[in-house]
Amino acid sequence: MPAFSQVLPTLPLDRWIERSRSAKEGDALAVLKNGRAQTMEDFAALLSPAAAPHLEKLAAQSQKLTRHFFGNTIRMFAPLYLSNECVNICKYCGFSRHNAIPRITLPLAKVEDETKLLAARGFRSLLLVAGEHPKYVSNGYVAECVRRCLMHTPQVALELGPLETADYAPLVAAGAEGLVVYQETYHEPTYKDLHTAGPKKHYAWRLDTAERAHAAGFRRLGIGALFGLHDWRYEAISLAAHARHLLKNCWSSYLTVAMPRMRPAAGSFHVAPENVLPDRELVQLLCAMRLLLPTAGIVLSTRESPALRDGLCPLGVTHMSAGSSTEPGGYSDFDETQWTPTREQPGEQFHIADERPPQAVAAMLRAKGLDPVWKDHDATLTSAKTNHFPLTTTATSAEEGASAPTPLQFG
Repeated sequence: MPAFSQVLPTLPLDRWIERSRSAKEGDALAVLKNGRAQTMEDFAALLSPAAAPHLEKLAAQSQKLTRHFFGNTIRMFAPLYLSNECVNICKYCGFSRHNAIPRITLPLAKVEDETKLLAARGFRSLLLVAGEHPKYVSNGYVAECVRRCLMHTPQVALELGPLETADYAPLVAAGAEGLVVYQETYHEPTYKDLHTAGPKKHYAWRLDTAERAHAAGFRRLGIGALFGLHDWRYEAISLAAHARHLLKNCWSSYLTVAMPRMRPAAGSFHVAPENVLPDRELVQLLCAMRLLLPTAGIVLSTRESPALRDGLCPLGVTHMSAGSSTEPGGYSDFDETQWTPTREQPGEQFHIADERPPQAVAAMLRAKGLDPVWKDHDATLTSAKTNHFPLTTTATSAEEGASAPTPLQFG
């Protein structure tokens, strides 16, 4: 099958984007009556201004589908930043090599210490994140980080620079179960303007990363766009098309989709007003994505405010981070009583918006009738290899049945 970089230029993106701007109210209502977005045309109609007055109906249907396929569960995870060293120049990223920030790569012992801290706070699922630098993989550093983390927590996924399938294989063998890669922007001219140096400037190479990761054996694949870099409807349509391509061609891996918005970071990048994705439209997008992709995971990060996260989590979200730090070694610098950093974190990738501790987020979820799940997979169930994590940790199971629709609330 052709890779998505070959498929994307053949898709009628312009037609779908135009529909997302000009669909009639009847078009949107027909999709809502059906209860699912069966086609990209349906999805585009749900993004349109004509659908906006029916956001309550869209949100209720999104929640109904989410409860049907996922029960009342929200999977909790934490990002663990290994390094902010990076060879790329990306105009919007705090890790960009042109930014004057302290560069940090955690020693293996420090990686293990941070993992223990996160495990003590309840996390059993980690996302290891690193700036793009070839030395991390070529010298076996990331693979050893995975092995060290798996001594204390059963689930580890990766978010790092794209690799060849053969280079992913040792990371899968070390025990990494998932690979996350965001295209940042699907608009190729904008992509080329924002990525001026380093391997990340190769648009198609990044676009096909998930398919190479699938070939290497990752159980989970995560994709997303960083909203604020280009027109949000263009990004939404392209992300949805990419997700449908992966569901068809990488069917043996579980897919998650993320729609993070730009946050303040080192450097002078500012989101152009015409590219802003407002709160209400983010709700509309998330719910429309659920109607198009009923079985895909939807990830909500700490980039969003507490009020907005609280409103979104019952509507279609399946995965949430909490209590996050985006600087390598940042978890060691938190005051456990106040849940605030004990020092400034100048080496962070971006500044988070929801600074609540993980247990406060979990309590919020329970108050909404949702079930925070800290672990939903055990490597010993799918592999002959045994990972030496504590066996006393168990997942909280989903309650039977689906909860009643929650009134739409967002900041």
